[in-house]
Amino acid sequence: MKKNLLIGAATLIVSIPTFAGDYLTNTNQNAAFLRMIARGASIDVDGVYSNPAGLAFLPEDGFHLSLTGQSAYQTREILATSPLWTLDGNTTERYYKGTASAPIIPSFHGAYKKDKWVISASFAITGGGGKASFDNGLPMFDALAIGGIYTNAQLTGLVGKPVTPDMYEINSAMDGKQYIYGVQLGVSYRFNNWLSAFIGGRMNYVKSGYEGYLKAELNEQYAQLAPAMGLPSATLANLELDCDQSGWGLTPIIGLDAKLGRWNLAAKYEFQTNLNIENKTNKLEVPVGTPEAVIKPYADGEQTPSDIPAFLSVAAGYEILPTLRASVEYHFFDDKRAGMLNDRQKTLKHGTHEYLAGIEWDVIKYLTISGGFQKTDYGLSDNFQTDTSFYCSSYSLGFGARARLSDALSLDIAYFWTTYDDYTKTSADYNGTGMPGTDVYSRTNKVFGLSLNYHF
Repeated sequence: MKKNLLIGAATLIVSIPTFAGDYLTNTNQNAAFLRMIARGASIDVDGVYSNPAGLAFLPEDGFHLSLTGQSAYQTREILATSPLWTLDGNTTERYYKGTASAPIIPSFHGAYKKDKWVISASFAITGGGGKASFDNGLPMFDALAIGGIYTNAQLTGLVGKPVTPDMYEINSAMDGKQYIYGVQLGVSYRFNNWLSAFIGGRMNYVKSGYEGYLKAELNEQYAQLAPAMGLPSATLANLELDCDQSGWGLTPIIGLDAKLGRWNLAAKYEFQTNLNIENKTNKLEVPVGTPEAVIKPYADGEQTPSDIPAFLSVAAGYEILPTLRASVEYHFFDDKRAGMLNDRQKTLKHGTHEYLAGIEWDVIKYLTISGGFQKTDYGLSDNFQTDTSFYCSSYSLGFGARARLSDALSLDIAYFWTTYDDYTKTSADYNGTGMPGTDVYSRTNKVFGLSLNYHF
């Protein structure tokens, strides 16, 4: 039980996606995405990320710059049902809620076009981007503590009966954070009046960490019996973790764009990023006797794989009218080939599929309104889902506007929210306790964004 408790705690080393996209990839890098969503065929400054090959078809030479700020708020909820919570023969529920917030997420996109050539660069939070806090702990920790205390032969027989949850209090809290900073640089070239290509790369730097504790102590009426049971104190379980992590990796990127009359067809492929994150462990307190083999992977200086999966985007844009445009797009993330801690990726049923659509309308010369839709289908499995790192397939809606403040200056404003499908995980051996249990995972996500665009 001690071994399981530590392993459970260590799985807090996870991604914290606050935006659209995959487990370790944020696909929204500009408010133009939030307001229209399907931007894979965009010929605009936000194409530095979404369609870099299309930059070669920008209508004007010179500098094209965009500065974006986004604010996101996400909740994560777990409804845990099990007879373990009371150990009195009744099945009861416990509710856990965590929040992940990112008040300010900045990004910058820039391109310089000269005839057929474009040099582009960007800085953004390409993965993660927030901090998740469970102020009342997580069911996996509570379950492991309760199960371990109940089955510990040393404590059996206290006041003539086994130690049950009504005899002690569990205090726990868990925080996790992750930021993947990405700096991208590349070159686009237009071969003729309808075909262009892009080649470039992104350097990713990961900064993540987690803090957590769990302490179970006998209630006051039983604490005085601890010496009689050979216990040094009324503390039944104690665990504390404090770890920072960092790492880096390079993502090669290629792209194509074909401009055929009213159609614009585009594709981008980001190769897999091989990335290891290294621990800087500030505190790791575990029960005496925990095997060294269990502690070692989370010790100071140890490394764990956290690859960013290969990413394919294909998109088609069509100009219905000179003032009305629509786009459709498809994303595939090759998650099953990207290394994760303990080969967790192998438990996935398939990689992630995303389907996107968007439309925008120039209402007047200085105002464009737009909206979009995205459907995300993860290849989830029960073995992949954990309390500290769970995902839910979803659909997202976004809408917003672009205001042209002058011929050179424009402002994008947008709101984007996601509706998730609940995921139910049922187990006959709930968190290794030997008792049945069910977790229902649910999430919410809301993002607001502003982009200021300028060209000269």
